[in-house]
Amino acid sequence: MAVNRQEVKSIIDAIGGKENVSAATHCVTRLRLALKDDSKVDKAALDKINLVKGSFAANNQFQIVIGPGTVDEAYKVFVDETGIGEASKDDVKAAAAEKMSPLQRAIKTLGDVFIPLLPAIVTAGLLLGLSNLLLDPGVFYEKKSVVDMFPQFKGIAEIIKLIAVTPFHFLPALIGWSAMRVFGGSPILGLVLGLVLVNPALASQYGLADRATGKLVEIPTWDIFGLKVQQLNYAAQVLPILIATWCLAQVERFLNKRVHDSIKMLVVGPIALLLVGFLSFIIIGPVAFWLGNQITGFVQMIFEHAGWLGGLIYGLVYAPLVITGLHHMFLAVDFQLMSSKLNGTYLWPILAISNISQGSAAFAAWFLYKRKKMVKEEGLALTSGISGWLGVTEPAMFGVNIPLKYPFIAAVITTGIVGAIFGSQQLLGKVGVGGVPGIMSINSGFKITFAIGMIIAIILPIVLTLIFSNFAKKKMGEDVVEPIVSDKNL
Repeated sequence: MAVNRQEVKSIIDAIGGKENVSAATHCVTRLRLALKDDSKVDKAALDKINLVKGSFAANNQFQIVIGPGTVDEAYKVFVDETGIGEASKDDVKAAAAEKMSPLQRAIKTLGDVFIPLLPAIVTAGLLLGLSNLLLDPGVFYEKKSVVDMFPQFKGIAEIIKLIAVTPFHFLPALIGWSAMRVFGGSPILGLVLGLVLVNPALASQYGLADRATGKLVEIPTWDIFGLKVQQLNYAAQVLPILIATWCLAQVERFLNKRVHDSIKMLVVGPIALLLVGFLSFIIIGPVAFWLGNQITGFVQMIFEHAGWLGGLIYGLVYAPLVITGLHHMFLAVDFQLMSSKLNGTYLWPILAISNISQGSAAFAAWFLYKRKKMVKEEGLALTSGISGWLGVTEPAMFGVNIPLKYPFIAAVITTGIVGAIFGSQQLLGKVGVGGVPGIMSINSGFKITFAIGMIIAIILPIVLTLIFSNFAKKKMGEDVVEPIVSDKNL
């Protein structure tokens, strides 16, 4: 589709001119910009441009919704008019990170480590849900599984489960690869270090108790000059490999600066891997394993003794944390909880409900916009609502709900209520897909509870948004559907 060059020029003027652009890229539907000063954006002028379907700020990036296909052409014209040159998503993220606080940078680092792993984890979660449907008794037949009723499917079900659990079992290897990429080391060394920590020759952390007696078994040890080092397998653990790869990246960089190029391949990798490998089993692993257990123990204690309160609090704070980007830190907690005896996390199911609630609130805004015949806003709200139900909430949150305020509040209240219900039932799930498909990631025995919560999350935000809208109308003497947030907040 041909793009009107003048409209692109108008976009550039509305965002503060080409001098205000640090870097620019695009995704399937949006221009993604790192701006030097967000306060220079004239959002009112931007929204009047026909090419623009909506705009919002997220994670220090300003994003302009244009639409699939059209955004490709718009980006080419944008690059030509600004003269900034094409950039990758990583370039834009790096430029946006320059405006972040130290805490935001630390959280971003966690996100950069774990987000690339999500396709593998989401796939594993979905397959695990499928294997549970086939292998767990009582899902479709009373006290019997699908495999019990149809034994010919047993082999298929077991292969599906094997594929599903592998990414979780070898999670340290995945984290090792991703973390070294972020910390500035060689990803292949991080991958090898992760595999070292999950070597099958090591004692499994899940087999520390004798199945017959329940008593703790003695963990094999290495004798290193009188020091007893446990031969413990860190499969599915997060913190040991995360800390170890950071150390590995520092050692590798230190050696790379001091070892001559002619012998780097023979010296840097072996020394870095040996040194950090020993440290991992002697210090890093045991300390991080203990710390991880404390974190999971604390979260588990809250949900076991006051689950409704834990679910309520997390439900109320999750969406506001997304605004700041701090929600990424909970991915590490999710993975740590899944590696514990719980075999699941309390947090991810509430995240899925937040996705649905934000999508439903956007659908309510779509109804209000439609009633006012605001065609452009209508289209953004409708597509954002669908995205939210499928687990992608940024367009709904930043493009519709936060500017209108009351849809966002309605979604947050709903997530808090459903979170309290889930917490009271100690509902568990795996890290997987969000939104409506998230039911596939829920542990067996909790799917009905999740389905009830899902229905609430679909209906209640719409009802609350319309009630809040009517209240605002009576208070202000008009039908309030115009965004009620200043440009500075964007």
